[in-house]
Amino acid sequence: MRVLALNPYHGGSHQAFLEGWIAHSRHAFDVLTLPAYKWKWRMRHAPVTFAERLQGPDHRDRNWDVVFCTDMLNLAEFRGLCRSDVEGLPAIVYFHENQLTYPNREARERDLHFAFTNLTTCLAADAVWFNSRFHREAFLTGMANWMRNMPDHQLLDASDKIRAKSSIHWPGIEMPSRRMARRAGPLRILWSSRWEHDKDPETFFNAIQLLRMQHEPFRLAVLGESFGNVPACFATARDQFSEYIDHWGYTKSREQYLEVLLDADVVVSTARHEFFGIGVVEAVAAGCFPLVPRCLAYPEVLGDHDDFFHDGTPRGIVARLKLLSQRAGDAASCWPQESDGRSIASQYAWPIAATRMDVALEQILGDSLQGY
Repeated sequence: MRVLALNPYHGGSHQAFLEGWIAHSRHAFDVLTLPAYKWKWRMRHAPVTFAERLQGPDHRDRNWDVVFCTDMLNLAEFRGLCRSDVEGLPAIVYFHENQLTYPNREARERDLHFAFTNLTTCLAADAVWFNSRFHREAFLTGMANWMRNMPDHQLLDASDKIRAKSSIHWPGIEMPSRRMARRAGPLRILWSSRWEHDKDPETFFNAIQLLRMQHEPFRLAVLGESFGNVPACFATARDQFSEYIDHWGYTKSREQYLEVLLDADVVVSTARHEFFGIGVVEAVAAGCFPLVPRCLAYPEVLGDHDDFFHDGTPRGIVARLKLLSQRAGDAASCWPQESDGRSIASQYAWPIAATRMDVALEQILGDSLQGY
């Protein structure tokens, strides 16, 4: 099968997802991408840009069996603008995030035009894939509530229509090699989330400050991508905890990234928003013990084990870190005996995830052909 993949925001998790699937898929992909820059503009112009590219000499003589795109594409516009032979292909949209329930960076009214683009994309697609059940329920519930507030023609059945053609396809990860025996020393704490307000870094660094005030030994590694509007607490924390820091900032290579993961004991998330949590899952695959909120996608993705969750307060996080520090010191691991993160993370390994999506693609194409 030949897949036309359209990725209007080709960076970060969107790029990693598509490249990971292609590397492990049994199908052939032709990929059209745009740089991960100015996402609002990408959502506006990408349908026109991609439709025009398909008319160019590099693509005009190519044929495909199915179209795959992300939530960043206005699929309805693309299908209306593109070549007739492409317009009629079955189309799948993958939701990494959505613009209805994704938290605003600032306290301002949400631009619902982009949320409506997500809605029309879903309606124009033959299949809608979400990266977690939590994400699907948040989006469809939010959509149903939003439509009830519209002045007329409320599209009250839109959520049901989308649900009927939706499914869950967790993103895949590359499983790292097994870690060696734990290096001696204090508890090594990892932050692996983006440097943005929706990840609530203030609570995390408040917990680290409290841990220091209680004279608990620890080491700190801070990973994650940063963008233009970085919360001020990161600069403060870099100065405040300089003597405790083993690593600071985004890594330039995957090898360096894995080195940091493999050396850490516990990965902490304080996120107020998380549709899947790829950074936490990759850390768990490398052997880190997860300490995360008992909400969002985490119970679904990691399993609802009491040990994994904190109460969201700095004091609650510190109490759990102190217990994990004692466990690491006594047993040379934060994990209970005969247990580790690989057993949890292995279900997201790319060979498994890619096979599931390959089979789903084939089913969609088969259903489409039966309709003729």
